[in-house]
Amino acid sequence: MKNKKHLFLGNIGKSQKYTYPRMVVSKTKIPIRDRNTHGENLSQQLSLAKNAEIKLTKEVENIELDSPLGVQLTFESFPDIELSLEKLADVRAGIELLSVIKKENTFIANILVPLGKFKSLEKKISDYLDTTKDNSSGPKHASLLNAISKIRNTVVENLWTDSPDLFPSSVEEVHWFEIWLPVADDRLSVIDDFKKLCAINEIKVSDSTLEFPERTILLVKTSIKSLANSSALLSKISEIRKSKTTAEFFDSLSIKEQRQWIDDLERRVISKPRHDKETPYVSILDTGVNIGHPLLSSYADTADTFTVDSNWDKADSNGHGTAMAGLAIWGDLASVLEHSGEIKVNHKLESIKLLRYPGDNEGKHLGQITADGISLSEIENFDRRRIYTMALSAKDSRDRGKPSAWSSELDSLCVDYLGENSYQRLFIVCAGNTGDDLSQLKEYPQYNELQDIHDPGQSWNALTIGAYTNKVDITDNDAMCFSPLAPNGGLSPYSTTSATWSKDMPIKPEVVFEGGNMGIDAYSAASISSLQLLSTHHDIQTRLFSTFNATSAATALASKFAAELYANYPNFRPETIRALIVHSAEWTDNMINQFSYTNYTKRKQAQHLVRCVGYGVPNIKKALWSASNSLAMIVEDELQPFEKLKGKEPSTRDMHIHDIPWPKEQLLQLGDTTVKMTVTLSYFIEPNPSSRNVSSKYRYPSHQLRFDVKRPTESRKSFLSRLSRAARDEEEGSLQTPSDPNWLLGESRNKGSIHKDIWEGTAADLAERGLLAVYPATGWWRTRKKLERYKKLSRYSLIVSIETPAEDIDLYSAIEAKIKSKISISN
Repeated sequence: MKNKKHLFLGNIGKSQKYTYPRMVVSKTKIPIRDRNTHGENLSQQLSLAKNAEIKLTKEVENIELDSPLGVQLTFESFPDIELSLEKLADVRAGIELLSVIKKENTFIANILVPLGKFKSLEKKISDYLDTTKDNSSGPKHASLLNAISKIRNTVVENLWTDSPDLFPSSVEEVHWFEIWLPVADDRLSVIDDFKKLCAINEIKVSDSTLEFPERTILLVKTSIKSLANSSALLSKISEIRKSKTTAEFFDSLSIKEQRQWIDDLERRVISKPRHDKETPYVSILDTGVNIGHPLLSSYADTADTFTVDSNWDKADSNGHGTAMAGLAIWGDLASVLEHSGEIKVNHKLESIKLLRYPGDNEGKHLGQITADGISLSEIENFDRRRIYTMALSAKDSRDRGKPSAWSSELDSLCVDYLGENSYQRLFIVCAGNTGDDLSQLKEYPQYNELQDIHDPGQSWNALTIGAYTNKVDITDNDAMCFSPLAPNGGLSPYSTTSATWSKDMPIKPEVVFEGGNMGIDAYSAASISSLQLLSTHHDIQTRLFSTFNATSAATALASKFAAELYANYPNFRPETIRALIVHSAEWTDNMINQFSYTNYTKRKQAQHLVRCVGYGVPNIKKALWSASNSLAMIVEDELQPFEKLKGKEPSTRDMHIHDIPWPKEQLLQLGDTTVKMTVTLSYFIEPNPSSRNVSSKYRYPSHQLRFDVKRPTESRKSFLSRLSRAARDEEEGSLQTPSDPNWLLGESRNKGSIHKDIWEGTAADLAERGLLAVYPATGWWRTRKKLERYKKLSRYSLIVSIETPAEDIDLYSAIEAKIKSKISISN
């Protein structure tokens, strides 16, 4: 009755017009100002700022530039008042909103005003002062101008959108910086002009470039003072951030093993990867892989090893990449070696060497390096099914969930933005680790709640992996005075979380895998060999195995898990494989105990828990198979979220209604028996990174999707009506539509681009819930009309599962019969 293939429903969504064209409405009430006093103050400030036109014109009079030149202005809001950001821009006049930062309780927005276009802003103020231009709500442009406290020329500090703590302490100190340029009307002209001005000012510019819908990101090596010296140069910049560096790698701990262990393990392998197009590959982006290791040589070929620098050796002298490879093929060797059962390995390895040691890739975008790396393998073998696996991350965690250049590039690669979504990719990345100060771990797990996920783990489309641990037995002779820090099934001490992020940021990590434990005594915490995982060592002349740990180890295990899914379901989309991993995950009892605060409601506890350990530990049997009383139905479909009708603004277009082949009769037989329904929705967004998006969760993603299920007492019509109200409530930032208390997470599930929730109730109640909708929420495809992406389609994968404790009920066969009946009728 077990190990049944999941029920694949295909593209069963029925398109239905989804009308909810309302835009985001600010709920902040803007105080009324004294029109004359406030208007005259703003007018004087604007006049002073306009003088910069003269200086700027003089600076470039002998420089030939191809892109429009302009003056940057900074607008500061009154305390606790949000600026009407889009009203600051004027597309017809060429005035562009460049960046936004929130400083304590005020918003600071920077705009670019092309030379000769100040009259557009001057007219707004004059109309505000002119009583004959008043409308029903008062002075014209009052909602914009009453929120503005100051207008001034932009200085370099206003363009800094990274953490304020990272702003250089000395303006003369030279650093690598990320420079975010606007695209304007001609991306290449802006880039060329910026490089020309840098050359004049003796500023080094890297050739590494990242491109996004409204931004181009370059790296420069210079000082803040040099950037500020040129008004023309500064006028080309949207924002400035500090460049990222990769994390330190963990030193492997030695465990001496005998060669016969490997011989025994090899004898137990009963299947090896095929050599065909359906064989999944784990593509490891790391320090290289030494494929000559006896446990790796059967699963990797020399032709499948690449380096981003042609001058580098393909070998791994660091050890990190080879340890990743060992776990990606075998899992934790400590567990594999101690058992004597048969083993199947149906996937292979690719190695893409991105790094040798700290200091490599200086002056290059980490996002660009990642993109260059995957292009090497795809040029060689384009049609492989790959799981891109990366356990490299930034040293710090300063982004707080905000998209970075690196994480945005991962989002772009996942959705294949540059290829118009023709080759979407599955990326699995690490959450990053808590750091080297082990004394802080005495405050575990509360310390972990304050250590947030490292770049690029905030990527919306990549699957981000945290760590938990089952390793609690200390056997090292020199460590008997230590006790395990984490309980069995608890959060790994190494793992970071998103507990401190804004509630609108994606839920990260999505899942956790084994990452090892630490020991603790009266003084500090320590890494102990018996609390780590065992993997392959890179230097086989000295030893064959080494210990490995933290979110790197967990990420390698996650890639193995994904490869096993691909081996059984080779035609599934990357979005579906990601969904199956998340859908199968469950929290352990000790996870729940660790983060169940007594003053939290059950839903609030779940909302906090998911920020610490994601949706829990994936279950490979549950991800691979259905059973008679526990089954999963899978939908792969696509819809068009938005459209633009002639003469109108872009608006929502389609939602999909799914009539799931529901086992209604069997559920009614179970009556009051408690059952569980889990729904997971997975899709990829197109990224549009910029600090201008800081105040809205709708501007970074191209679009968003939501799911909901009909309630027992609702008609089809009332169900669809409720969806429109819920969408309106979300966009306006309030929840007026009553939430279904039987859902575990409720509306808080709608973060990022994968959404999972669990409904629990009686079987009789579930019997009436066979109607499910997938509908759009706003994104930049709709709000950025100028970019003309509102006609795009969105692919999505939807998994719906039912579980009941009753072992004598066969839900699977009932649904299978309904599916076959529909196929027969349609034929």
